[in-house]
Amino acid sequence: MFKILLVEDEEIIRTGIRHLITKVSGEFEIVKEAAHGKEALAYLQAEMPDVVITDIRMREMDGLSLIAKIRERYADMPLLIISGYSDFEYAQRALRFGVSDYLLKPINRMALVSALERIHQALERKGHEGPTKRAEAHTETSTKDPMIKNGEGKRLIRKIKEYIQAHPEGDLRLQTLSDYIHLNPAYLSQLFKSETAMNLSDYIMQIRIERAKHLLVQTDLKIYDVARLSGYQSPKHFMLVFKQQVGMSPGSYREDHGT
Repeated sequence: MFKILLVEDEEIIRTGIRHLITKVSGEFEIVKEAAHGKEALAYLQAEMPDVVITDIRMREMDGLSLIAKIRERYADMPLLIISGYSDFEYAQRALRFGVSDYLLKPINRMALVSALERIHQALERKGHEGPTKRAEAHTETSTKDPMIKNGEGKRLIRKIKEYIQAHPEGDLRLQTLSDYIHLNPAYLSQLFKSETAMNLSDYIMQIRIERAKHLLVQTDLKIYDVARLSGYQSPKHFMLVFKQQVGMSPGSYREDHGT
């Protein structure tokens, strides 16, 4: 799972956000909750989450000051703003720091799912190494690996695709797949995109949704079993993704396409 640092000064709102993220995503977990920017920065001195979600207006240090300091240290850290303020100036200032999304309270569930999915895809593309300077240097070096020659790239990507098709319910993180064919994660991501014209994460989602369609039509399995066998640990997250991709719920798809 990808690790989230949640920064919000209202405890009841922090609890609500934590519960909502738990419900809509099986890919993220909140590993630390901070009441203000100073507490968050103290945590970042010792630990490295994959994502920071923060409010804007907080005591001690507000969210904009926090993301400014984060950007000084970690240029690519995914940042998600959740705020009760729709003022354009706040949003504009946040966007200057390259935040992934700016969501308004009360949080729209589908908007949060979409924001987390975009962040998830970005993290997968970066090889699940995190946004530290060390990881950036490693990625830069790794992309200089010897070029794959004479159709070897096509063979490796075919091998990866066959593995994904055979194990849609399994661990298909970029790091796991790169270990399977002994390539650097960043290099595999680039190679897959160049050979298939699509992102690896999009291909995985496509295969998982196709598996779910097959199970919905050909079996009487419960929706939560279909979700698990299609690679989704959270049935609610599965249903949200399925509806986004197919245009209807899993139950409706079964009703329309079942025999």
